[in-house]
Amino acid sequence: MPRKSAGARLYQRTKGRGAGYWVIRDGGRFVSTGTRDRREAESKLAAYIAQRDRPAGPSTPDRLTVADVLDIYGREHAPTVRAPETIGYSIKALLPLLGALPVGCISGEVCRRYAKSRDRSPGTTRREMGVLQAAINYAHAEGYLTAPVKVKLPTVPAARDRWLTRDEAAQLLRAAYRNPKAKHLARFILVALYTGTRSDAILRLGFMPNTVGGWVDTDRGVLYRRAAGEAETKKRTPAVPIPRPLLAHLQRWERQGARFVIEVEGKRVGSLKTAWHTALAASGIDHCTKHDLRHTPVTWAMQRGADKWAAAGYFGLSLDMLESVYGHHHPDHLRSAVEAMERKA
Repeated sequence: MPRKSAGARLYQRTKGRGAGYWVIRDGGRFVSTGTRDRREAESKLAAYIAQRDRPAGPSTPDRLTVADVLDIYGREHAPTVRAPETIGYSIKALLPLLGALPVGCISGEVCRRYAKSRDRSPGTTRREMGVLQAAINYAHAEGYLTAPVKVKLPTVPAARDRWLTRDEAAQLLRAAYRNPKAKHLARFILVALYTGTRSDAILRLGFMPNTVGGWVDTDRGVLYRRAAGEAETKKRTPAVPIPRPLLAHLQRWERQGARFVIEVEGKRVGSLKTAWHTALAASGIDHCTKHDLRHTPVTWAMQRGADKWAAAGYFGLSLDMLESVYGHHHPDHLRSAVEAMERKA
């Protein structure tokens, strides 16, 4: 009588060139995980089982699980976006609570229970649920799912209206300059305050055209926010002229031999987390994020009466977004209505 299969499982090679590597054993089939790390191997095993047990061909929502659509989305779509790790964070949060459910079970009540169980800000929960909706839509569009399912998203949170005053910006910049290990953060703050460019785009800026990020043309005074050949997305990254004070700094950094706008010892900086929190503590400023450096110059431009159409183009915003989030800072905001109320009959 044949022995019952133990199912897919992990074992670690002890001999030969592959010693130490974890392998998936599934009956008579052996699949290398390509790693010596146990946790990473377990993740590969889970993905292997999910793909093996997934129904072949289009499936109805009651036959395909949330874990299946998230796996499809993570493997096929995430590598094509600018920041795949953001999709990965959401998938990691969704899987423990919703992964085992069939897609057809995603109802408004299930979504509300998820939001309550996560106990995170509405913005975070909405972003995660948005990834689930995108994964379901992708599975349907690619023929894995016979019908889409609507995900009930949390209410859109109010727009954050935090921006730095001139004094606060000076305090933050001074704190970064005074820290010998945070000179790169001072550069980041300057670029952000003069251009309103998003954090990730600033960190990928170089002084020559490249395929990783945008670049600065110091001869013509133009900032190209996108990498060579990179397609535009809804997070607009237009090329813009560089303000003269910032251009002087950029030209000086380039003369000093910098390859990247934000660098440490000639290498591109991947994260500002430690330097940012250190500078924030030293400056005495409360409740400020790196993204607030994007809000700040847009707010300043509105307060100084900038043309709204030009400001929207410069900061990579739609005119509707500029009006709804920043319009109240403009000196002409509702001016005609005020004048009408002040005018004598």
